[in-house]
Amino acid sequence: MKYRAMTRAAVASGVVVALGVGVPAAPAQEMPQELSSASASAAEHLPANPVLVPAPVQHEGAPVPQQFAPERVLRWYQSDASSHGGFYFPVVDAFDQLRSEHPEVMHHNLEEVVRINNAAAADPQLVERALADDHDDLMLTMSEAWGTELGRAFSQAVAENRLPKTSQLLSGTLARGGGLASSTFAEKYWFGYDRPFVVAPDRITRYHREGGDDEYSTTPSYPSGHTNMATWRSAVMAALVPELGAQMLARGSEVGYHRLVMGVHYPLDVIGGRMSGMAAAADRLNDPEFRSLIREAAAEVRAELEWRCGASIAECAQRGQQYLSAQGAQEAFTQRMNYGFEQVGQAGAPMVVPQGAEVLLEARFPDLTPQQRAQVLALTAQDSGYPLDKTGPEGSWQRLNLVAAWNAQPVVQPDGTVTLG
Repeated sequence: MKYRAMTRAAVASGVVVALGVGVPAAPAQEMPQELSSASASAAEHLPANPVLVPAPVQHEGAPVPQQFAPERVLRWYQSDASSHGGFYFPVVDAFDQLRSEHPEVMHHNLEEVVRINNAAAADPQLVERALADDHDDLMLTMSEAWGTELGRAFSQAVAENRLPKTSQLLSGTLARGGGLASSTFAEKYWFGYDRPFVVAPDRITRYHREGGDDEYSTTPSYPSGHTNMATWRSAVMAALVPELGAQMLARGSEVGYHRLVMGVHYPLDVIGGRMSGMAAAADRLNDPEFRSLIREAAAEVRAELEWRCGASIAECAQRGQQYLSAQGAQEAFTQRMNYGFEQVGQAGAPMVVPQGAEVLLEARFPDLTPQQRAQVLALTAQDSGYPLDKTGPEGSWQRLNLVAAWNAQPVVQPDGTVTLG
């Protein structure tokens, strides 16, 4: 395959130079052509200019929206670089071992996307949902996790430019909540794995909106950038409206499933994207300065939705049609954690929670300590040994069942430890 012809050294040095991380590397002119193209694409993911946020529609008695000042978003934050060494290679690099030592896993990887993609032909509504997640603003498509009442109110507020801070952080490919480190461009070209429709073009049905671009044909597959974006958004949006956090996290996992429906990614791509997305969200939420932006966006969203709904978020959440129940969200998320893969490593290994992951539960359990939140994550994690699991001293992002943790009922014992009620 063309990407495998690139040396790992060239990939590492070229991408680091192109993305401006400030690590000593080879001159940019030594980059392979494919990497040069990847770097140009990555440059398109720089934060949007917040000055361009349109003026909001004003309503008497409504909150008065104010966007973030340019100097607060057009600056460098520590979480713009991964806490795992600039990018997220260490989170997802178990892929190399699977590819070299487990042909049965790679076989299932292809067969599962073929199965899901082919079955979608009988469900036009599913295909349309997948196309919407592919082409439309994920901030808006994912807001349906809040149910028809709150979801409609959110969409109306966005249409009237009344959620400028939230939009600056979450809207579009250029959302400030993301960044070059979490774009997955560097990882894609490091692993250089061809997409399923390239490997098996006669077995995959390609879905497009009329006039849409076929941008996937020129980029590698692993990990899924779209799933990564949906995952970090779902974690941040769960923090904005924790009353429906389980549903939002499940909606993020549905975006990943839709990548298989579209035939543009494999299950391992989606699992890897989920893992890197959780790690990226944890980096943002652990960054005190960036977390202040998220908290202000939360205040903005909650004030606007409560004004539009005329009641508390919790009360409004009960109105209209629900996306999923909390239990239904947990079942959906859990089902999408492994996509039918069997365990290939040691089962029953103790769970080590990755450092910093406990912050993903802070909005749900604000009264627990970080150590107690980590215990909740450990107690609700899936078993070890599934593909991409890196059970060990660094901890496993693959094992985290964030919705099960969100739905947990922790009981703090006299010694400060946590059990589940």
